[in-house]
Amino acid sequence: MQDLLRISGAALASLTAVMLVGATAVIAQPQPRLDVPYVPTPQEVVDRMLQLGKVRAGEYHIDLGSGDGRIAVTSAAKHGARALGVDLNPVRIEEARANAKKANVSDRAIFELKNLFETDIGKADIVTMYLLPSVNLDLRPKVLRDMWPGTRIVSHAFDMGDWTPDYRESVIGRTVYLWIIPARVEGPWAIEGSHKFTVTLQQRYQEIGGTADIGGKSVPLRDASLSGAEIGFAIDIDGMPHRFQGIVNGDRIDGRRNEWRAARAN
Repeated sequence: MQDLLRISGAALASLTAVMLVGATAVIAQPQPRLDVPYVPTPQEVVDRMLQLGKVRAGEYHIDLGSGDGRIAVTSAAKHGARALGVDLNPVRIEEARANAKKANVSDRAIFELKNLFETDIGKADIVTMYLLPSVNLDLRPKVLRDMWPGTRIVSHAFDMGDWTPDYRESVIGRTVYLWIIPARVEGPWAIEGSHKFTVTLQQRYQEIGGTADIGGKSVPLRDASLSGAEIGFAIDIDGMPHRFQGIVNGDRIDGRRNEWRAARAN
């Protein structure tokens, strides 16, 4: 009986050890931290988001927090885009890949298990998202820093704080927002053409204003506008109105018809 008890005790100890190791393995498995709960976007909203974003064939589209992949899959299937969806939930990633396969776009709608803040958005033509207000605000500096002027952001339901959208629309009771990434133009610019003068621009996102220094006289700019890399303003020179339209390219601005140009001044 004592031998039997010793054997039973040893077996129980071994079984307990196995159970503890198994429990430890389960507890030790890292769980993804999901900043945004999964709530699917209605297909009507998906379609309108892509229409507002003017997704074109061959463009590179990134969907942040891609869920079941419906936005990226629709972008690839209906618009011919090259789409990348990123999400922290492995279940959603597998579901998205299955949906891309079902739609025959697995080669053009790719899904990666990745943190959206670590995603390279610098090559994207358009970024879509259905996140949360706080996440949008945290993402805003990255968007303005990394994306090129003229590329687009489309958000379902939530805005970007004090960055006024270029367009907003209600779709089946849901709000969709569009922003066009503005060029960075704040500061002094030396203008050359039929007239030479300096323009000093103030900028708040896509809203700009400023003054021109013409012959030592400060003249306010009128009707100043900035949409992506397209800039425009009007000033009066010698009592005559002049309109300037151009394209921002880094530290220079080229006139629409090459009638003027500008370089960033020190």
